[in-house]
Amino acid sequence: MELISEYISKYGEKFLEFLPSIITSLLILFLGLWFIKILRRFARRVFTKREMEPTLEKFLLDIIGWTLRILLFVIVISQLGVETTSLVAIVGAAGLAVGLALQGSLANFAGGVLLMIFKPMQVGDFIEAQGESGTVKEISIFYTKLITINNQLVILPNGKLSNDNIVNYTSEGKRRDVLTIGISYDSDIKKAREILVNLMKEQEAILKDPEPVVFVGELADSSVNLSVRFWALNEDFWDCHFYIIEEAKTRLESAGITIPFPQRDVHHFNLDKFLEEK
Repeated sequence: MELISEYISKYGEKFLEFLPSIITSLLILFLGLWFIKILRRFARRVFTKREMEPTLEKFLLDIIGWTLRILLFVIVISQLGVETTSLVAIVGAAGLAVGLALQGSLANFAGGVLLMIFKPMQVGDFIEAQGESGTVKEISIFYTKLITINNQLVILPNGKLSNDNIVNYTSEGKRRDVLTIGISYDSDIKKAREILVNLMKEQEAILKDPEPVVFVGELADSSVNLSVRFWALNEDFWDCHFYIIEEAKTRLESAGITIPFPQRDVHHFNLDKFLEEK
């Protein structure tokens, strides 16, 4: 009993000495968790006001939350008298090892963050990048998914995508088409231009401003190449494109304007006759 009493007295005194640190640590813990909660709410309001992508918003909120919790944990255990230098060194070494092992994934992650912040494209846009063309189906943290015109799924890593050229065909709402139509040197250029201009003006889907134009773009080897240019809304672009190509050929031929095509004359060489003449 005397031994038990001695232990109680000895460690009771130490507990009482340590009690203020415990109370202070618990107070710091509860106040820190409350502060983190308030800060996350404020960050969420800022992200929502800036219309940030939901995927990026959730990810950044998680990063902020876990980073602040780790810092709070270090502060609390240091308040309790635990040496944190070794712990920080271990965490740093582990982070470096993980970073080296996941270089490609981290590059894709960084690229995804940049794409979501600067928004060079959005879901539904038709783009060309990394040698692929298609409609953006999904932009995630690591990869971007495209649906090609042949209904094929293409998955592009965000790391390369964010560091390469991206051609966004739909971001401006309208597009200009440039067609080259060749006519023979014997054909009437003014008449051909008039037919093509009237053809484009007849189409309601082709915009009147900017006005469609036709001009001589090149004097080629076997044809006079007319450059046919018009503007159309994104949703009408391809319908106008294919219609103008087909209808231009029909109307030009009906007006007697020749559309030349490459021809090659093949002459048969008579070897026997050549030898007799020699």
